Amino acid sequence: MAVDEELALIRRGTAEIIREDELIEKLGEGRPLRIKAGFDPTAPDLHLGHTVLLNKLKQFQDLGHEAIFLIGDFTGMIGDPTGKNATRKPLTRDEVIENARTYEEQIYKILHPEKTLVMFNSSWMNAMSSTELIQLAAKHTVARMLERDDFNNRYKNGQPIAIHEFLYPLIQGYDSVAMKADVELGGTDQKFNLLVGRQLQEAFGQKPQVVITMPILEGLDGVQKMSKSLGNYVGIAEPPDEMFGKLMSISDELMWRYMELLSFTPLSEIQAWKRHCMEGANPRDYKVRFAQEIVARFHGASAAKSALENFEARFKRGLIPEDLEEQELRAPASGYPIANLVKDLGMVSSTSEANRLILQGGIKIDGEKVADRSVILKAGASYIVQVGKRKIAKVKLLNTST
Repeated sequence: MAVDEELALIRRGTAEIIREDELIEKLGEGRPLRIKAGFDPTAPDLHLGHTVLLNKLKQFQDLGHEAIFLIGDFTGMIGDPTGKNATRKPLTRDEVIENARTYEEQIYKILHPEKTLVMFNSSWMNAMSSTELIQLAAKHTVARMLERDDFNNRYKNGQPIAIHEFLYPLIQGYDSVAMKADVELGGTDQKFNLLVGRQLQEAFGQKPQVVITMPILEGLDGVQKMSKSLGNYVGIAEPPDEMFGKLMSISDELMWRYMELLSFTPLSEIQAWKRHCMEGANPRDYKVRFAQEIVARFHGASAAKSALENFEARFKRGLIPEDLEEQELRAPASGYPIANLVKDLGMVSSTSEANRLILQGGIKIDGEKVADRSVILKAGASYIVQVGKRKIAKVKLLNTST
């Protein structure tokens, strides 16, 4: 593949490439590049937020480059201070080892086992002498460390910063030296640490790695980043039905971000889906496609099909009374505005009441909360409309010409 074609694929979904001209130069060398992505085993399971990075690593792998999955079993015992307003409690060695073992099992749901090099940073950090560690610490300054927002904020607010926390970026940076990394992938919150890797490589006489940052995926709440501790996560080892149900629960607005960061569907096709929804198509149809894609990726096509069937069966049992009759309404050619629909169904007294309920999350279409007052439902389809907990209607929208 030509360099410009590789670059176009690599750019998809990235937040920043530092520096792109260096990446072009490295790609032009015609050799497999060493692509590093590091994870501290601080929790036993990987979730979809982790896969934003892993998908990019797999993309490099598919392009013929060397994918290196680094398990930070040494740094995991320090605890990454990034974004923290207090010193983290370090994990025990036993906790780190157990979590690392689980990581090794789960990454092959995404990466090619025979093409993936798994490394542990304890293999070189345990061999580093105290003298060498001091020499490493001498290559960075306290002033530079305090440029980090989290450290700077804690310092200004009089909150403690333990000395070992300053070692974390240094050790992460030294990992790149030990691995002779050409490219390092990380979340946008890791930018400072990744740049330390560039600096240390230069200090050790190596060509600096290219840094590629990836966006942080919001959790199911659409507010905070996906995290198991916050309970807003989708684990890649979760059962198919649970995974499918969680993905169907995300808002229509968040769905597009999930698709852009997690789906392997071409961006041009995703943009076409988005236009269809703006023209009146039901977002639920595309959410189903996306949820099936993700479940199939981790559990297989058969499991994805079963998850959809089970979801629809639960949905129908939970929301639709057996004696609920389907109503028919003629829809304008441009579609039926949601506020007008619930008013015309007699479920609210006015469109203003409908709009107020939408803002409060009180209206659902096919089990999904309506988050946008401008939603327009297309003609030729049937919908389950729910207002509050007790008002439920089944409606078929007929074309005006029907």
